[in-house]
Amino acid sequence: MSGTLQSEIERLLHAAFAPIRLVVSNDSANHRGHAGDDGSGESHFSVTIESAAFAGQTRLQRQRMVYAALGDIPGGRVHAMAVRATAPGEAA
Repeated sequence: MSGTLQSEIERLLHAAFAPIRLVVSNDSANHRGHAGDDGSGESHFSVTIESAAFAGQTRLQRQRMVYAALGDIPGGRVHAMAVRATAPGEAA
């Protein structure tokens, strides 16, 4: 697959959730030399996503939904991923 892992994450989340808002941040530079830093520059990410798909779901259910949509990326190709998932109208 061509492109960055960040763009792949964005593409997968757009396809799965049609988000109103999506911010994917590559935080890898902040973790250089720490556990899980594989030197690729794509080891740590933060995701903020707002989608109607999360309405009525618990925080844990939302995180599981995001991880399921990303397949082998979290915990496999990426060492750490922080997820903030909200439904429309919720405080961000």
